[in-house]
Amino acid sequence: MSAIHTTHATAPVAPTSTALTVLLATGAGLSVASIYYSQPMLPAIARSLGVADNAVGTIPMLTQLGYAAGILFLIPLGDRFDRRKVILAKAVLLALSLLASALAPGLPTLLAASLAVGLMATLAQDFVPAAVTLAPPEARGKAVGAVMTGLLLGILLSRVVAGGVGQVAGWRTMFVAAAVGALLLALAVRAWVPSFAPTTQLGYRALLGSMLALWRQYPLLRRAAVAQGIISLGFSAFWSTLAVMLHVRFGLGSAVAGAFGLAGAAGALAAPIAGRWSDRYGPRRVAIVGAAVAAVSFAAMAGMAWLPAGAQMALLVLCAIGFDFGVQATLIAHQSTIYSLDAEARSRLNALLFTVMFVGMSSGALLGSLALAHGGWAAITALGVLSAAGAAWWRWRG
Repeated sequence: MSAIHTTHATAPVAPTSTALTVLLATGAGLSVASIYYSQPMLPAIARSLGVADNAVGTIPMLTQLGYAAGILFLIPLGDRFDRRKVILAKAVLLALSLLASALAPGLPTLLAASLAVGLMATLAQDFVPAAVTLAPPEARGKAVGAVMTGLLLGILLSRVVAGGVGQVAGWRTMFVAAAVGALLLALAVRAWVPSFAPTTQLGYRALLGSMLALWRQYPLLRRAAVAQGIISLGFSAFWSTLAVMLHVRFGLGSAVAGAFGLAGAAGALAAPIAGRWSDRYGPRRVAIVGAAVAAVSFAAMAGMAWLPAGAQMALLVLCAIGFDFGVQATLIAHQSTIYSLDAEARSRLNALLFTVMFVGMSSGALLGSLALAHGGWAAITALGVLSAAGAAWWRWRG
């Protein structure tokens, strides 16, 4: 694959490399946050639209399914066209999708807008290869780390911000604010991010075909992707139903559900730790240990049934920290695994990993909604244990 060349001809202002890295990290965080805004606001959305609580569980499912489809079908466009133009187009379309969510008169419109939000939020995955290209060779690792930190912070803060804004100003206001943020991001990219020369002249079908060939070629890719998809199922089931459970069991609003997103700090801490451990002990071991930690953390939630309300909340927080750390450690280990397979196809390998991962997450959102409706929180706990233990067993086999 030919080297990527950039030009600053279309960037009227050339920021410092540090400022540009901060912009890319911020863009990754803002973009990925879009797929999580709805989760702590689901009870409020259900009341506003006059639908059952379990019906709105389809919203995060479609958002995550859209994200998975976008990674598979849209991310390869960054190799075929100027990545800057791809980023700009996605940012504008993301803003329009978020605005459509805010203005949705009923659940069907909101579901369609949620799917579009997921598709365009794959913008987050376009910022990482941009950072690799624009950084000098001696600082590429630092730049990628910064952008991934921004992405993780976007996941972390999205639920907190959405929960607070949703409770104070309403869920529609949150989506309007997110749309404005996406438009401001587009303006910043237009002003400061340089153009990228395409790395291939392959047609769109050929690009997708090359991904299928990679999937067939590398058994380790298939094993890592499937394991991440399995563990993501339970992870998504928890986060997609948490707000409903807190509302029904404890009478708490979206702000508290969003505050649980602070447990995602464990995921941000897991990234550098899991990376160092993968280098020292091998990514397979780290993936198995991470999945095992997640399984134990999910299992510990079963103890909530024998505790008073205050202790239940404390245990829930500790368990959320534990399984979030385990899931993120497993993801970093699996990324380390696939990046070592083919240095010239890392974007497509990453797209395949995240496609399977978000298929698992969208399935988890749907199954979590059904499990909560028919089996209560105990069913969510069982689903989490089975998914994490299944991922550990799958990686143990190879």
